[in-house]
Amino acid sequence: MTKTARVLLLFSILTVSFTQSTKAQNPDQMGAWYMYFFDTQFKESKFGLQGDVQYRNWNIMGDLEQLLIRSGVTYRPKNTSVKLTLGYAHITSGALGESDDTSVESRIYQEALLPQKIGGRVYLTHRFRYEQRFVEDQDFRTRYRYNLFMNIPFNKKTFEKNTIYAALYNELFINGQQDIGDDRTVEFFDRNRTYLGLGYVLNSKIKFQLGWMNQKTNAQGKGQLQVSMHHKF
Repeated sequence: MTKTARVLLLFSILTVSFTQSTKAQNPDQMGAWYMYFFDTQFKESKFGLQGDVQYRNWNIMGDLEQLLIRSGVTYRPKNTSVKLTLGYAHITSGALGESDDTSVESRIYQEALLPQKIGGRVYLTHRFRYEQRFVEDQDFRTRYRYNLFMNIPFNKKTFEKNTIYAALYNELFINGQQDIGDDRTVEFFDRNRTYLGLGYVLNSKIKFQLGWMNQKTNAQGKGQLQVSMHHKF
């Protein structure tokens, strides 16, 4: 069996293990997010496109939490590794349990990505994002987000073909307003997400990640299985 086949088999085993372990739990306590991220740079240009499609479930599969479709135009200033994005997202959110009720959000966002390398193997990325949110049955809202990503390759020093790596991040969300209409309010602290995962670089254009994310709000904490594909073209 080739090294690539062994790693893909490992991913499959881990996915099944996560799924089986959560069947015995209350589905309210463990969800799953299935995600596709894309990124492309226009030839001989500072501009490009990036985005993602995320299918989020309250349980492992079938009870819709959110369907998120997001894309934006990117710009890389000359002589820098910084990437700036102006984008739009459409989000359909479902209700927990048997209800088929949904709500819709349109979102405009601005983002800055700042990569950083520490030593020979620690790759950091700082992401700053500002969102303008148009949520169904709520007043206009804004939100501030900061995410610190950390990727550490195990068997190679760079993210070349067949690299296996640790993927970690922590993201903080802060609401810009507390009053959301009809005498309803939210806290300034919106939520925090902490993620631990394992990644595999299939080739120069595609990599996969499997991991677990804990999302905490003022009301609750919830675990999420995350399976993602990251595609550059």
